[in-house]
Amino acid sequence: MKLSVYNIIRAKYLIDESSMKNWLFIIYLIVLSLVMIANIHYYESKNFRIAELNHEVKELRSEFVDTRSELMELKMESTVSGKMEEKGIFPSEVPPQKIKVVQEEKKGIFKLWQ
Repeated sequence: MKLSVYNIIRAKYLIDESSMKNWLFIIYLIVLSLVMIANIHYYESKNFRIAELNHEVKELRSEFVDTRSELMELKMESTVSGKMEEKGIFPSEVPPQKIKVVQEEKKGIFKLWQ
């Protein structure tokens, strides 16, 4: 037991005659760990991007709601009449009347075909 721990500390398994298998395994572990680190980095950067986009969506949604409420306020009749009164245009006191246009029917040969 004491001899095997001493061989591990001295890294004797890396310089033996059958050390090629050990080196290949170590290289495999290094490549695997690099791939895992790159994958984690890519995953975290994608998560940060998703969080940024979610934040931007919330900001744009709140801006939309604010703009929509301002538009509703501007479209109200009282607001429009108030702005027109500043320019000297007042609302009519006489209600509008509906105009009906009656067209005379044209008589002709083509009327028979319809």
